[in-house]
Amino acid sequence: MNFISDLFGLCKLKVVALILLTAVVGMFLAVPAPYFPQWTLVIYASLGIGMAAASAAVFNHVVDEKIDIQMTRTDQRPLPQGKVSRHQALVWGVFLGIVGLGILQLLVNTLTMILTFVSLIGYAVIYTMYLKRATPQNIVIGGAAGAAPPILGWTAISGGQNIEFALLLFLIVFIWTPPHFWALAIHRVEEYKKVNIPMLPVTHGVAYTKQQILLYTILLIVVTILPHLVGMSGLIYLASALILGAVFLKYAIDINTRPKDKKIAWKTFSYSINYLMLIFLALLVDHYWLITL
Repeated sequence: MNFISDLFGLCKLKVVALILLTAVVGMFLAVPAPYFPQWTLVIYASLGIGMAAASAAVFNHVVDEKIDIQMTRTDQRPLPQGKVSRHQALVWGVFLGIVGLGILQLLVNTLTMILTFVSLIGYAVIYTMYLKRATPQNIVIGGAAGAAPPILGWTAISGGQNIEFALLLFLIVFIWTPPHFWALAIHRVEEYKKVNIPMLPVTHGVAYTKQQILLYTILLIVVTILPHLVGMSGLIYLASALILGAVFLKYAIDINTRPKDKKIAWKTFSYSINYLMLIFLALLVDHYWLITL
C-alpha cells in the first residue's frame, strides 16, 4: 500500500484537482443553460484529462529528481527519498499517459485527445526539460500548457463549436499563472538560486519580480472582466471577479510595500490558488443563474 501511495505521490494530485476543476467548468459552460453536459462524457473526459495531467506530473518528477533533492520544498518527494525508482516512475508515467489519452480517443473525441497530448508534451518536455532551465520567462511561456484544461473540457463536450469562449477561460489561467508562481518563487528564491534554476527573482531580483506580480495582477483583473463583456457571463460572475480581483490586487500591493513581511509572498501564493478555484466556480454558478436574470 505504501508503494501505491508513493506512486500517487508522484502525480501532484492537488494540482491535478485544480486542473480538473477548470476543465469541468469548461465542460459545463460548453452547454447552454439550463442544460447539462452528458454525465458519462464528463466522467470519461475528466478521467482522461486527469490521467494525462498526472502523467505530466510524473515526468516532471523524473526530470527534476536531482534538483528536488536539494530543495526543502521538494526533497521529501518519492523519487528523492528513494521510495520509487526512476524506472518505476517512468513506467507509471507512460501508463497514465497512454491510458488517459486512450480514454479520450475512444470515449470522448480525437480533438480533445490531440490537444491533451500537446499540453502534456508542452509541460513534461518543453517546460520541464527546456524552458525551466533556459529562461526566466519559463513560467510565462510554459504556462500555456497549464492553461489548456478549460479548452480540453470545452472540446470534450462540444468539439470546436464556439471555442472562442473557451479561449477566454484559457486566457484567465494563462495570465494568472505568472503572479501565482512568482509569489512562490520569491518565497523559495534562495532554493532556486542553490539549484541554478533561472526563475525571475533569481535572474532579475525580488523587487523586479514583485513589480511584475503587480502588473500581471492588474492585467488579470482586466482579463477576467472579458467573459462578462462578451455576454458569456452575467452579474454574479462580474461581481465575483471584481471582488476576488480586488483581494488579489491587495496582496500584489502588499508584496511590494511590505518588504519586511517574510510571509507575504507565501500568503499571496496561497490566495492565488483559492482565487482560481473561486473564479471558476463563480463562472459555473453564474452560468446556471444567468437564465433567471
